[in-house]
Amino acid sequence: MKPHVDYEAAFEDYLRTRRIPYVAVDEGRRAAFRDARLKSFDFIVYSPHRRHWLVDVKGRRWGARAGCPRPTWENWVTQADLDGLGQWQEVFGAGFAALLVFAYRLETPDGPPPEIVHAFRETRYVFAALPIDEYRLSARVRSPRWETVNVPRREFARRIRPIADWL
Repeated sequence: MKPHVDYEAAFEDYLRTRRIPYVAVDEGRRAAFRDARLKSFDFIVYSPHRRHWLVDVKGRRWGARAGCPRPTWENWVTQADLDGLGQWQEVFGAGFAALLVFAYRLETPDGPPPEIVHAFRETRYVFAALPIDEYRLSARVRSPRWETVNVPRREFARRIRPIADWL
């Protein structure tokens, strides 16, 4: 977790204000496991209702893009993100699962219902999430050069849920 990254700081504020137990991962102390350096995740989030989550926060903007009048569900991640989270999920074992949390910074006045909007430092965010096992089911190569993948937007919109649904 990088406190200077607004998306991650906003998510930590979300957890703190809702009194959800968590541990922020210090990326300066990256762990080595089985002689391989694994990509870090951002938080361990403890849930009394379900499994515990290994969370990687992905910051995205929620606003119209050039050539597209409506906001879109940007959801690309690197293949290294998926591989690292998958390995951490195995390391932690039963009771833990990797979760991609997409932190959407709202850039339009209209948007999602207010009950899922979180205000932080005069900016509005929506946190939506999907376990990596579900993400992988529909992931497609986005850019071979940048080694990124994404889920087609309609499929992603069908699968994604507000973070509160997972916690």
